[in-house]
Amino acid sequence: MAKKKLVANSLALISNRIVQSATSFLVLALIARSLGSFALGQYTLAFSYYFVFMTLVSTGFKTLFTRELSQKSSEISSYLVSGTFLQLLFSLIGYLLLFLVVHFMPYTSATENICYVIGLAIIPFSLSNIVEAIFQAQEKMHWIAICTIPVYIVRTVIIYLGLMSGYGIILISAIFVISELIIFILEWYLIQKFNRFKWSIDKDFIQKTIKLARTFLAIDGISVFRERMEIFIISFFSNESTIGLYGSVMQLIQPFSIVSDSIVLAAFPKMSKMSSSRSQSKKELAEKAIELLLFLAIPMFFGALFFSRHLLVFVYKDLDFANASIALCILSFGMVTRAFNKPLSYTLVANNLEKINLKEVLYGTIFGGLTSLALVSQFQLEGAAVSAILVKIFGVWVYTYATFKRLFYLNVWQVTKRPLLVGGLMLILFAILNTANINFFSSLTISILVYCLVIFCIAFQSLESSNHLFSKLLRK
Repeated sequence: MAKKKLVANSLALISNRIVQSATSFLVLALIARSLGSFALGQYTLAFSYYFVFMTLVSTGFKTLFTRELSQKSSEISSYLVSGTFLQLLFSLIGYLLLFLVVHFMPYTSATENICYVIGLAIIPFSLSNIVEAIFQAQEKMHWIAICTIPVYIVRTVIIYLGLMSGYGIILISAIFVISELIIFILEWYLIQKFNRFKWSIDKDFIQKTIKLARTFLAIDGISVFRERMEIFIISFFSNESTIGLYGSVMQLIQPFSIVSDSIVLAAFPKMSKMSSSRSQSKKELAEKAIELLLFLAIPMFFGALFFSRHLLVFVYKDLDFANASIALCILSFGMVTRAFNKPLSYTLVANNLEKINLKEVLYGTIFGGLTSLALVSQFQLEGAAVSAILVKIFGVWVYTYATFKRLFYLNVWQVTKRPLLVGGLMLILFAILNTANINFFSSLTISILVYCLVIFCIAFQSLESSNHLFSKLLRK
């Protein structure tokens, strides 16, 4: 039953994030095709500011609330009412900080206005995070999908119609903010319908939460700033067009990030409940998550090495985006590092070792900032990509070492051998397709079909092995 619930919750979160990723991808592709790389750069920069400040003031609360409510389900009322009030204060402070930072940056007035409008989404999105933390702690992630997926789809359709009618980025930004407000209203309606709570502010709860959340807020805030740091540094040394190229590359990698986040977030309540369990159980859960992500990451990295240029032109319908092909090859390796970083970082948090995460993001950000300044000033787009990968490799070393030292020994060969086998088979296929000079769409279709076939064979073989072992145990 527990496994079925984990699978159901994973599917709900993955469905939600896949639709979110797909619609975001469509929006960026529409902007690129309709308005060009400069407008895409404006939107990417504005969204980066929103994303950094939103994460800084809200995501830490969500992680903390999910962990605490997984262990203290009777305190939902305090977390919902007092937590929402606390989140509202932090989100208002976050928007004010965003406004001040953007105001003093050397951007055009048009770019500044786009940043101001998109930044307003900090408030409804942050408030939604509190409700979603309760849904996750109750392991009812399907409610999140019910509220968000229809809104994402309708939002994309409206943006498409707006762009076709000749409207610009400001309209797109306003639609984005309104859609986040609608999601919050829907989620709040559901949470109050299925949970009883008292309308009272608990001052002791607020003080305690601020104290506990400081580490999480710092971890998530610094971490997301590190992920977007290259965009901000590019904005100092280049223009919005270069930011647009970098954003186009990041968007192509985003689907993997969303899938990895969804799998780990779905497993996080179980990780938290297992914090007092034996190390072997924690190890098995972390290794399964890493192996699953590597099954996706390694073939996608190899595919990017062969088809990055074709993919960029195919998606964005503009030869200018082919200039980002080298950056895409470099950044694709980040999927492999993320397959290790995400499960291990959440395993540490689930075991109350979040201070290790804080050290990693703090030192990694300092290291990344220095390397970015040096590389971006000289090589711009490619320099930003190299800097981002160096920071991710640093994270792999920190999280792996901390896991070995504080929790359990990670069997690296055990979790990598089958993904490497799949990656090797796909690498041979990519080389054949590239040599045969087949058009990109046909190569993509063949690659997806072969990959699905290989994964099916591995899954079938694993099922057969499990049944064989079970039969032996029954005979004994």
